[in-house]
Amino acid sequence: QVQLVESGGGLVQAGGSLRLSCLASGRTVNTTSMGWFRQAAGKEREFVAGISWDGRQTDYAASVRGRFTISRDNAKNIIYLQLKNLKAEDTAVYYCKYYYTSYTVQQYEDWGQGTKVPVAS
Repeated sequence: QVQLVESGGGLVQAGGSLRLSCLASGRTVNTTSMGWFRQAAGKEREFVAGISWDGRQTDYAASVRGRFTISRDNAKNIIYLQLKNLKAEDTAVYYCKYYYTSYTVQQYEDWGQGTKVPVAS
C-alpha cells in the first residue's frame, strides 16, 4: 500500500512562493496520475492540480492556473507543487492523492495529514 506524505508548507506573505512536495513510499506511483488538493477552514476540499504519469499532461483549477505548477520526479517518487504569487485565499491544508479525472473530490478516501499553507495578507 502506498503512503503519501506532504511537506513544504509554512507561513508565507501574500505574493510569496513555496514549493510543496509529496513523497510516495511503499510502492511506486510512476504509472499513476497524481494530483494536489486543498481544504480551507470551513470549506470543502477542492482540486488544485493534476499531472499524468509521465508528466506530459497537467490540469489546473481556474483559481490557480498561471500561478501554481505541478511537476513530478518519477525517479524519486515525488510530486511537487510550486506555488507563486500566493494570495490570502490560497490559505489551506494541501494534500496529494492519486488523480482520477472521473472522480469528484468527495469520492476520494483516506486523506493524509497534508501540509498547511497559511498566507498572510
